[in-house]
Amino acid sequence: MRISRLLPLAVLAALVLPAAPTGSAATAPAVPTLVGIQAARHPGFDRVVFEFRGGLPASRRVRYVDRLLADASGLPVRIAGRAVLRVRFEAARAHDAHGSTVPGRTAFALPDVMTTVRAGDFESVTTYGIGLAKRTRVHVFTLRHPSRVVIDLRAAFPTVNRKVWFLDRNRFLANEPPFFTPRLRPVRPSTPGTGLMDRLFAGPLTAEKAGGLRLLRSGARGFSHLSITDGVARVRLTGGCTSHGSTVTIADEIKPTLRQLAAVRWVKIYDLAGHTERPTGHSDSVPTCLEP
Repeated sequence: MRISRLLPLAVLAALVLPAAPTGSAATAPAVPTLVGIQAARHPGFDRVVFEFRGGLPASRRVRYVDRLLADASGLPVRIAGRAVLRVRFEAARAHDAHGSTVPGRTAFALPDVMTTVRAGDFESVTTYGIGLAKRTRVHVFTLRHPSRVVIDLRAAFPTVNRKVWFLDRNRFLANEPPFFTPRLRPVRPSTPGTGLMDRLFAGPLTAEKAGGLRLLRSGARGFSHLSITDGVARVRLTGGCTSHGSTVTIADEIKPTLRQLAAVRWVKIYDLAGHTERPTGHSDSVPTCLEP
């Protein structure tokens, strides 16, 4: 008669369970953290620097895109400029245990570089868009000590300084007019109206924000259909339009910003559908969505 023998429990466990690791426990490699974004003007080019703590990302992909899309949702991300350069870092993150380590949106007053805007910080992939005045040649390289990814953009084209108006939040809250104040921005002389509107939607610089300046968007995400004829500037808001019941709106920024141009005496602002209260004649006009 054949007799089956049971294996001892200790032997059975050794066959089924993985062996416990010896020595110190294995740790996942550290993911570089984005800790700074700077931009500066150099002779003939603008330079944008992404600084990292913990080394450089293994992958750096830089290319021009038609639209900046959010990594997680695929939805368009609001960004100002005539061209968008997408910068993608992997593996890298833009946060730590305390939150974001760099701003999600920063404006710059450089000839080409207008703004940097975060489009993703998810599963060790960090994506930013750089909004530009013009699509130009790009050169990318890295530096160490500290770890940096450097992007140089050719900007050997002429610009002139023009004023862009922003809401002075401190004066508005204190009810001390004027509520809007101008700041100088470089714009290309061949397309000053477009350049001014792009600079407006790029928003105040970091130091200007600290001083209380804000971009009052009134729900708008951008603009289109800008034209200047017979002394009248016409521009359509995109993405949204609402006064939120306020007596101050984006119209109070757009009007003085465009009216400083010699060819502009009146400004007509249109809603998403192309409607404004006084579409004809020599007069200013706003859409009903900007009424209090």
